[in-house]
Amino acid sequence: MPWFSVTKEVAMGTAMLGVAFATGVLAGKRYPSIFFGASKSSKTVIGKDSPLWQYILDHSLREHPLLKKLRLLTLDHPWGRIMVSCDQAQFMANLAKLIKAKKVIEIGVFTGYNTLNMALILPDNGRVVACDINEDYVNIGKPLWKEAEVEHKIDLRIKPASETLGKRKAKSMGKADAFDSVQKKKNTEEGHEELLAAGEAETYDFAFIDADKESSNEYYEKCLRLVRKGGIIAIDNHGCCN
Repeated sequence: MPWFSVTKEVAMGTAMLGVAFATGVLAGKRYPSIFFGASKSSKTVIGKDSPLWQYILDHSLREHPLLKKLRLLTLDHPWGRIMVSCDQAQFMANLAKLIKAKKVIEIGVFTGYNTLNMALILPDNGRVVACDINEDYVNIGKPLWKEAEVEHKIDLRIKPASETLGKRKAKSMGKADAFDSVQKKKNTEEGHEELLAAGEAETYDFAFIDADKESSNEYYEKCLRLVRKGGIIAIDNHGCCN
């Protein structure tokens, strides 16, 4: 197609892609570890004190004041390093907004930074099912949820996520319950599925898995059943995020 027949928008887009490509090539030459694997000097390139890292934060981060407040509170905690990074949280929030998410699953809450992050971008009737086993950590973030007026969007489940997402063993029935219905007997033998039993299969838009890594495969398989087609499942496979 002749160049003069190209629209202004397409020409501008092509130019921007060219600039992005050239920038990528130059960055690849200067910081090869980013694109071709880590090196001994990788910490100086992508660490928290890196000029590149600071540039990214200065020019792309749009952190809500209450998110920043919770982030700083969390970083003061002895285990603060395991919190999801602010840029990662913003990226997931942008993805959730792009698909117009209304229902979110979060596995691994810690102090609730990303829970608040997601609740802030959901519509007023949105819902975040937040799964964790330690309420002490979550209590750090709860006041910020309330201050942000989004606590009504957050469905906190303090129990193993495998129980909230899927099958768990039910308590054995006693002799006095022998006359109960066949359905109750079936539930005892096969277990009870909380979200799935509630008819919520394929109704969630977004799931974020960032808990005990040994159970990630199990969480992923269950989220596959709960997240709709076209939805997103994000997994953090690092032990520490910051």
